[in-house]
Amino acid sequence: MVNALTLALLLTLALLLLPSSRLSLATSPPQQDPETPITRYQQYLRFNTAHPNPNYTAPVSFLTSLAQSLGLKTQTLEFISNKPTLLITWQGSNPSLPSLLFNSHLDSVPAEPSKWTHPPFSATLTPEGNIFARGAQDDKCIAIQYLEAIRNLKARNFVPTRTLHISFVPDEEIGGVDGADKFVKSKEFKDLDVGFVLDEGLASVNDEFRVFYADRSPWNLIIKAKGVPGHGSRMYDNGAMENLMDSIEVINRFRDSQFDIVKAGKAANSEVISVNPVFLKAGIPSPTGFVMNMQPSEAEAGFDLRLPPTADPDPMKKRIAEEWAPAVRNMTYEIIEKGPLRDYMGRPLMTATDDSNPWWSVFKQAIAAAGGKLAKPEILRSTTDARFMRQLGIPTFGFSPMTNTPVLSHDHNEFLKDTIFLKGIEVYEHIIHALSSFEEANSI
Repeated sequence: MVNALTLALLLTLALLLLPSSRLSLATSPPQQDPETPITRYQQYLRFNTAHPNPNYTAPVSFLTSLAQSLGLKTQTLEFISNKPTLLITWQGSNPSLPSLLFNSHLDSVPAEPSKWTHPPFSATLTPEGNIFARGAQDDKCIAIQYLEAIRNLKARNFVPTRTLHISFVPDEEIGGVDGADKFVKSKEFKDLDVGFVLDEGLASVNDEFRVFYADRSPWNLIIKAKGVPGHGSRMYDNGAMENLMDSIEVINRFRDSQFDIVKAGKAANSEVISVNPVFLKAGIPSPTGFVMNMQPSEAEAGFDLRLPPTADPDPMKKRIAEEWAPAVRNMTYEIIEKGPLRDYMGRPLMTATDDSNPWWSVFKQAIAAAGGKLAKPEILRSTTDARFMRQLGIPTFGFSPMTNTPVLSHDHNEFLKDTIFLKGIEVYEHIIHALSSFEEANSI
């Protein structure tokens, strides 16, 4: 009878005699390092910060811990209850110089899980290297890239000359009123003495990095029409629905004229005034839908307008009052301006991208040093927190280092490829090194 020791020896001998290829099949695959830039990015993506109920507490705690592990100073500000702004600081060797601020927002737009290939807050990494998550591009990638770039620079014993601050703000996706707007108006922000800001941008579908020197300003326009109600069989002038439909036709003609400029290649989409209908409200409800044989006495429509900083708002307001919602047709309107078009000196909210702005030259050189190419500077077609910094006259660029990537902000199946994410860290290393070492621009 074979004893246990003999059996063990025989088993060991048999394993040694197996071909190496068969032995490797029996070996467990190596486990992924739980602490890498990719896994930290995935951890951050898994926090559900989508509106209407974003979880801010957990990601702020995570980012705070990450920053403190790098020896960075952290401060949590709360201008509105339960809406924290996290401020991280890397002290420069010459704090008398105006500082740098890199901004990112904590929140994200909602996601419809049924429309996604992978759960939107799973941060699934596919075999192709794509990381799927809401916020993968907009804009949780840059949050982690900022910190990972600092990690790498510190490992090389780099010390910035200028102080670098990183802000993580709430509520950007719903206008930033309780987030960046409150932050830039605070004493805490004033004490930072910020000389230059870098905020989020958009992905690029080719190998050129996109950079944005301005945003379009959003207006919410609500037009209401009133008229005499009547039987559905009657035809008469100045009914509420008739007046509203006439206005919509006029608005559509204006929209077409702006779109024709884009189609002709005379301007980019972000350089014209866009107007899009977003809701219609009319009719008299019934248990089965609407009363079909009665004309309503009121009708209402909402429009999303986006004005580039080059647009003069006064002619636009005049057009709305006289052509789109004239009082002579029993119409009223309301314009809700969601952000400024001019800075504190009355100048358009734009950051110069020429030699008049010394920061521009340094930024361009940093991108080149990272092996990258910059596309022609653009006006962002949408709106970011950058407008609040530009309103103070602070030079501000929108930039997210994502090349050869489809633009999926707010879309289903938002993702970012791992290699693109890692390249972005390298790009920020060059940007931080260059901007924080630049000493000539000492004032706004």
